[in-house]
Amino acid sequence: MMDWTDRHCRYFHRRLTRHALLFTEMLTAEAVIRGDRARLLDFDAAEHPVVLQLGGADPARLAEAARIGQAWGYDGLNLNVGCPSDRVQSGRFGACLMAEPDLVADCVAAMAGASALPVTVKCRIGIDGRESREDFHHFVETVATAGCRTFIVHARIAVLSGLSPKDNREIPPLKYDFPHGLKRDRPDLEIVVNGGITDFEAAEVHLLAADGVMLGRAAYQDPYLLREADARIWGDEAPAPSRAEVVYAMLPYIEARLAEGVPLHAVTRHMLGLYNRRPRARAWRRHLSENARGGGAEVVRHALALVEPEAAVTAQGA
Repeated sequence: MMDWTDRHCRYFHRRLTRHALLFTEMLTAEAVIRGDRARLLDFDAAEHPVVLQLGGADPARLAEAARIGQAWGYDGLNLNVGCPSDRVQSGRFGACLMAEPDLVADCVAAMAGASALPVTVKCRIGIDGRESREDFHHFVETVATAGCRTFIVHARIAVLSGLSPKDNREIPPLKYDFPHGLKRDRPDLEIVVNGGITDFEAAEVHLLAADGVMLGRAAYQDPYLLREADARIWGDEAPAPSRAEVVYAMLPYIEARLAEGVPLHAVTRHMLGLYNRRPRARAWRRHLSENARGGGAEVVRHALALVEPEAAVTAQGA
């Protein structure tokens, strides 16, 4: 989810679920150490619980990034060894590291030694040439010896040569029996299933065989899906917000960011899917897309009036 789940996206998603664990986009250890930390790491307190996701292959640099992440106030650390993009491979991190389980274990141990935060690993079930169940279990067993107790498993292999990142999300077949079987074999580990899960009916099925599910692009493209999470997964009986309530909850945040010089489109680009599959959803997307650059919060109010005129009038009148 690089370039997607930034702080504005996470704040928006938190308006839809109080309990789900949110993850940052993957940041390289070098970027965290040498980059503009405020721009990369700042987040709103409302985002808690939120995990800093890191990429890298140097245990010492990852340890330093882990120390910085803890000092910045994150609730956990995640090492991503599942991303198959060329950009990630060229830096020797991401899914290519599944060929080096001992190095991944060293990285996890270094991160855990540098921070009191829990360290988790996000991975695939394998890579081309290392696709067997035995390869997958060997990877997990090796990394678990370094103290990792939680594995977030995208239930596809990553094909490191010949497939684009998009194709890697769609072409390799999903094999949910890999993470499900891992949970049977290692009940002491926390296993979270990722990949191809598009609704909470599917999520509840996976929760019969695993400890958790991760929603990525499904939640981004249809964010209102998340309003089901608290009731269906955590049994929270508080009423879920309406779409209009989510929009109005975003306005103070938008105005605060505008006052800091953040352009409106940096926030509203994450909100485009809020009315997916609803009447006049295209008008919502179009108004935000065409007017956000250089616009203010009134652009969002006008977009709401296009899709829910009664809700907009009522809220403005109140």
